[in-house]
Amino acid sequence: MKSYHIARPIGLLFLYSATLLFSLWASYLLRFDFHPGAEYLRRFDLIAAFLIGFKLMMLVAYGQFGSLLSYFSLPDIRKIFLAMLTAAVVLLAVWFWQGIAFAPPRAVILTDFIVSFVSICGLRTGFRLLREGYFEKGIVSIAPRRRIGIIGAGDVGAELVKELTYRRTGGFEPTVFFDDDRGKWYTQIHGVQVIGAPEDIPAFIRKEPLDEVVIAMPGASAKRIREVVRILTECGIKFETVPSYAQLVTGKVRVSQIRPVEIEDLLGRDPVKLVTGSIRELVEGKVVMVTGAGGSIGSELCRQLANYGASVLLLIERSEMQLFLIEQDLKSLGVVAVIVPIVVDIRDERRISEIMRSYRPALLFHAAAHKHVPLMEHQPFEAFQNNTMGTIGLAELAIENGVEQFVFISTDKAINPTSVMGATKRLAEVFLQALQRDGSEYTKFIAVRFGNVLGSSGSVIPTFKRQIASGGPVTVTHPNMTRYFMTAQEAVGLVLQSAALGRGGEIFVLDMGNPVKIVDLARQLIELSGLKPDLDVEIEFTGLRPGEKLFEELNLDTEHLVPTEHAKIMQFLTVASPLAQVRASLLDIHLRTASMEPSMVKAEIQKLVPEYRPFTPLTATAGGQPL
Repeated sequence: MKSYHIARPIGLLFLYSATLLFSLWASYLLRFDFHPGAEYLRRFDLIAAFLIGFKLMMLVAYGQFGSLLSYFSLPDIRKIFLAMLTAAVVLLAVWFWQGIAFAPPRAVILTDFIVSFVSICGLRTGFRLLREGYFEKGIVSIAPRRRIGIIGAGDVGAELVKELTYRRTGGFEPTVFFDDDRGKWYTQIHGVQVIGAPEDIPAFIRKEPLDEVVIAMPGASAKRIREVVRILTECGIKFETVPSYAQLVTGKVRVSQIRPVEIEDLLGRDPVKLVTGSIRELVEGKVVMVTGAGGSIGSELCRQLANYGASVLLLIERSEMQLFLIEQDLKSLGVVAVIVPIVVDIRDERRISEIMRSYRPALLFHAAAHKHVPLMEHQPFEAFQNNTMGTIGLAELAIENGVEQFVFISTDKAINPTSVMGATKRLAEVFLQALQRDGSEYTKFIAVRFGNVLGSSGSVIPTFKRQIASGGPVTVTHPNMTRYFMTAQEAVGLVLQSAALGRGGEIFVLDMGNPVKIVDLARQLIELSGLKPDLDVEIEFTGLRPGEKLFEELNLDTEHLVPTEHAKIMQFLTVASPLAQVRASLLDIHLRTASMEPSMVKAEIQKLVPEYRPFTPLTATAGGQPL
């Protein structure tokens, strides 16, 4: 390794020196019609030594000895130009000051500037073409290359062609561009012609078949992506897409790392702008505890907290397999924070207390919960014990151990709940607000509500994918059912932003955009699988399950909605109840309901959450709201 670091600059010195010597000699020959006089030849060695030495110094000054020869781009061209121009200007100054005795003629100086610039750029370009395998393009490959069309003739599409053509990545042969911009039609990009709009694909492939189409429009609207996907599905052609803008700007992925089109691409939400400075100020250098660290939200919290500079991450999770997966994921990402995976149930207060005393977390993000709505309907006491009482115990331990901020991950199902899951989350919110009012002077408690997370465990999307893979039918509860959806990255980013905004006692709700019809979601997933809804895969309506609503609501009638400093985060203002009253009521339910029938447990919870309407087959109307 050491010999390599020595050999590389020596090799650069030799190549640059030889190129500059050739350029100077060619300039003399051009100036004197290939017959320079004897008086010029006598001074050539001295002038060459001075001029080449000075040019090499300029190349060093402009960073050309620190870059690899084969990585050559526009910034390098500018630096080489400035280096050669500086040398030429200095030599002209010497000529005007001392005359021809110390410098070559002016015509040689100007010619040498041009020739040396072109020669150095040519040298670098040659090495780049070698690295990219350009000279192998004419060699017939044994492996067949797949003809692909590219939708999107912008910067991303152009970069994709370069990657696939010159790096010969993935066995693809870019064949044709399609783009919505009429101004680009009948032009070429890196030798690939733009022939029309995506709507022209069916006519094109009838004449010239394509093996695949890549959608290279990361900035396009979800509506346009859906239209394009429908065209490609009807053509029966395989299609994929490039990484999102958010992935590309990190530099961790290349445009050539194409992937299948996901449902997230079709739902399409505008990228969320976060005030990252305030989040970093909240998190950086602190010990942070995350409960439910192996879940969809908990694991994404861990990733983003690590990116914002948490010094220690306490991963609290009762599933050892989920805990193992997030630990390995964080290590693979090169997280510098100390990762402490701990298998423990949040209801084990003695063990949780020991952990807090040992590590002294400053921030606690509570994402552990029972969240499966129909499953919890059959065991409401378990939901109450985990979602409500577990939160109570954790919050009180946070006060005892000096936690600065406690962030509770709530749900939009806590609003006018029809499920026991939503009702138990609502009870936890009520307790935290009471605790903030009467029981906490130091620890700040906030709750953040949001809707469904795309692709999370137990959500409809993994279920639909399994049903499609098995040939269907895809089961949807009701043709009019809608839900709000967010990606885990978006939801967690806004949770952290809410934490930075929180002063204690707030219930924040995230802007979840427009509701999505579940049946439309099912149809889009079927189409993404290259199949046709109701033809290849049937959609079957099964009716509302216990605890489900047709649509989710945004706020309680008794809550007042106000904006916050962030456009995607709102706050609900409510009057907190006295802590002693709330605590006594919850403890009373906990003591009395352990052995009760599910319906009786729900009735007891309803006494504390008057807006809760337990779901039964007799309580659903045509509109989906409880009677």
